[in-house]
Amino acid sequence: MKDFKFQISNFKLIAALLFCSAVLLLYSSSARAELTINANHDHIKIDFFYNGSTVSVSGVSDPDVDLIVKISSADGYETLKQKGKVAGILWMNVGTLEFKEAPNFYSVHSTKNIEDMLEKGEADKYVLGYPALERHVEIIPAAKAEEKDRWFNEFLKYKESSKLYASSVGRLSAQSKAGKGLYCIKLDWPYQAPPGDYIVKVYAVKNKKVVEKAETKVFVEQVGIVKRLSGMAKDSGALYGIISIIAALGAGFGVSLIFRKGGGAH
Repeated sequence: MKDFKFQISNFKLIAALLFCSAVLLLYSSSARAELTINANHDHIKIDFFYNGSTVSVSGVSDPDVDLIVKISSADGYETLKQKGKVAGILWMNVGTLEFKEAPNFYSVHSTKNIEDMLEKGEADKYVLGYPALERHVEIIPAAKAEEKDRWFNEFLKYKESSKLYASSVGRLSAQSKAGKGLYCIKLDWPYQAPPGDYIVKVYAVKNKKVVEKAETKVFVEQVGIVKRLSGMAKDSGALYGIISIIAALGAGFGVSLIFRKGGGAH
């Protein structure tokens, strides 16, 4: 009986040691592959003096992977006016173009060219890079591929000029230190980006596949008088219009006083 109890005790000890060894092996393996992400400015407040901000995205990765950082808003829907020549003379609005599944904000940055880093299917799966975004967005009416390509490029120009779309290669810095990969990128946050939640993701790429990803958020909100005026514009349009007119008249009167004090025009 004592020998039997001793064998059971030994069996439990061996089982416990094997379990601990497995856990430690799993932990050490996952620790080597762990990908982290942090946005230093994850809560942006739009106040009366707001004129944009900056956001730094950084983290730890495996040292032997390529990286892609993407910041985007949720997919949305936009309608833009289509311009063309009427009677071959005048440029006028000749129709509308509908862009479906198009994020209002899209900013993607990589250590290398995305088309060289990823297979087409992988890029499309995670919507990484302008070519993948073009395949993701639906444009109506644009039945032919040449038409869609043309109008997407025009849409891209419009978004980039509004500072709402951005793309770069090599701006995302990555280095190896003490056996770990460290990455960082500092971005100008445009004042044109509206309030809301923005998803920040980092993708680790190896052998043309996404092997790991991590995400965080940036929250943009209106505060103070800006928030109150915005709420007023939505809920009390007439009152907001009256206040806007009074403010415009007050500003005009103030400018006229400045010129009078300066002696006027000569």
